[in-house]
Amino acid sequence: MTHETTVRQVLATAVEALGGEERPGQVAMAEAVAEAMSGGQHLLVQAGTGTGKSLGYLVPALLHERRVVVATATLALQHQLVERDIPRLVEAIRASPEPAVKQAVDTSYAVLKGRSNYVCLHRIREGVPDDQGALVEVPSGSMAKKVLDLRAWAEREAGTGGSGERDRAPRHTDREWRQVSVNHRECLGATRCPFGTECFVEVAREQAHRSHLIVTNHSLLAIDAIEGVPMIPDYDVVVVDEAHELVARVTQAATDELAVSDVERAARRSQRHVGESNAADDLADAGDALQLAIDDCRPGRFDAVPEALADALVLVRDAARACLSAYPREPEGAPGEGVDASRTQARGMVQDVFVTAERMASNSDSDVLWLSEGGDRSPPRLHVAPLQVWGPMRDKLLSDKTGIFTSATLMLGGDFSSMAVSIGLKPAERVVEGSSVDELETTHPGPPISTTGGSEALPWRGLDAGSPFDYGRQAILYVAKHLPTPGRDGLGKAQLDEIVDLVDAANGRTLGLFSSRRAAETAAAEVRDRLPHLTTLAQGDAQLPELARQFVEDPHTCLFGTLSLWQGLDVPGETCQLVIIDRIPFPRPDDPLMSARQRAVDDAGGNGFMQVAATHAALLLAQGTGRLIRTSADRGVVAVLDPRLVTARYGGFLKASLPPMWATTDPDVVRQALKRLADPGAG
Repeated sequence: MTHETTVRQVLATAVEALGGEERPGQVAMAEAVAEAMSGGQHLLVQAGTGTGKSLGYLVPALLHERRVVVATATLALQHQLVERDIPRLVEAIRASPEPAVKQAVDTSYAVLKGRSNYVCLHRIREGVPDDQGALVEVPSGSMAKKVLDLRAWAEREAGTGGSGERDRAPRHTDREWRQVSVNHRECLGATRCPFGTECFVEVAREQAHRSHLIVTNHSLLAIDAIEGVPMIPDYDVVVVDEAHELVARVTQAATDELAVSDVERAARRSQRHVGESNAADDLADAGDALQLAIDDCRPGRFDAVPEALADALVLVRDAARACLSAYPREPEGAPGEGVDASRTQARGMVQDVFVTAERMASNSDSDVLWLSEGGDRSPPRLHVAPLQVWGPMRDKLLSDKTGIFTSATLMLGGDFSSMAVSIGLKPAERVVEGSSVDELETTHPGPPISTTGGSEALPWRGLDAGSPFDYGRQAILYVAKHLPTPGRDGLGKAQLDEIVDLVDAANGRTLGLFSSRRAAETAAAEVRDRLPHLTTLAQGDAQLPELARQFVEDPHTCLFGTLSLWQGLDVPGETCQLVIIDRIPFPRPDDPLMSARQRAVDDAGGNGFMQVAATHAALLLAQGTGRLIRTSADRGVVAVLDPRLVTARYGGFLKASLPPMWATTDPDVVRQALKRLADPGAG
């Protein structure tokens, strides 16, 4: 039996056991993924909603001879894979009457997340250091009960062999979770912790070492492969699902922040641990100098770092280094013997300050530094992020591992080039049918920012697995060409009138995706006032799961919100028959990182607007329009209130990134279509 036959057979067995039906796109995807894995060639697969892409990569992943890592962007997908898709697939394989199927598959799998996603047994049993470094046994104040509930839950998890993962914990806030978890620098280490043998993180890692398939997230993948911090057992292939999110998640993982309060707290916590030295006082003084320098800076990106700020960062760096040196060495002994958790965690804070200040003080051309504006509860913070991530991804991940990248939205502008470039693959390295790796144009310059590694070609293929949906019959793309171009002042009367007319025709059933919270709230207020018979919800009225529940339960409901709705909402059926997008979602002109990346492309002779701003907008537009059609029975309209989609030169690139919906600019046609959908009997 050939490997290709086995892939088809296992896939067919799984689909039948799960009560599904064979889809040509899913079969083509599974075969392409298997071929890429066995041949060590990178693959980009666009698989539309409903294709069944999870099985399309899970089947060949389980059949692959060596370990495979699956990385997702969201907890929702990770949960779906681990709680539903993989167990069902494994069960189907084990129940197969074909011995060849059972023998071909290693069905062991594990989940691996970052340390702070697991509860820390040492912290819940020994207490949490306060700002003076003393261990506090019981938290005080309003969050005391929640923290005690989390502690009780953690002990139950430890007693029953649970995973101790955050997403299985009782409802809590970020602040409450920090009372029962630690980051990697606060951790005592398994060999020195009295609870190291029970540690949820260590148990998860041991399970991962014994497993063929590991499910993790984009951030942990980035830390392991790109930052060089070993987090994942050695593997051969990585499958990146939700790959359209990868660049943003890698950037996020490689971004550091520093506020004066971070320096002050590290100095305060160090005071009782550094003996007679003045190291803690010197660190506090360096924090004061940093505050003075920040007070003289305007929020925004620094094209040239002000001299006073540069000097202050060097002062903080040097003071943090000296403070680290002043800490006494940890005594040697049995696990937990002589270990001072307060000292370990205080030193971890100083280490964080040192590493970040050193990076900022280096003023590297490969980094972007900016100051964010503080609010009522948050002080101004310095941020440093990589100017680009495709170079490190190419050099440190794709040169060593085989990458399979998949999403419903990978073909921007109608092809894979933009996405390939963003993750470190060159358009000229693409292998098309009938060509060989030897025929690649390896001298093609690729993206305009050079890598740090060699020039070895990295061949890759692209596959559009299609969609089971007939977008031309199921969906209308309406561009309100008659409206004025959106301005910076938010929604005007013409846009608000258009929104009300569309919502009225749809009789609710509307998901509004807006470029800002203010625009969403303005639109919601207008619809509430003029269409009081409908229920209109705005993001912020309640938690997103509660808003989604209300939206689904009553079709005569509108839900208006911003970015998290663009990508995170799945509402099939008549609940959502109209998606309104107020404007093309270009990045803000004052976005420090995006503007720096755009300028870098321009300076290198490329088109920064198209490669950065338009690509960003195309991706979000594709994600936003994807909220409409979730099943083959769905029908509806995507209404874009920005005429530039059909009038601007870049409009063709943006439209080519969207599903092939039937398009119109006639408002009367669209309103009549929405009325027929809202009341099928009236037609």
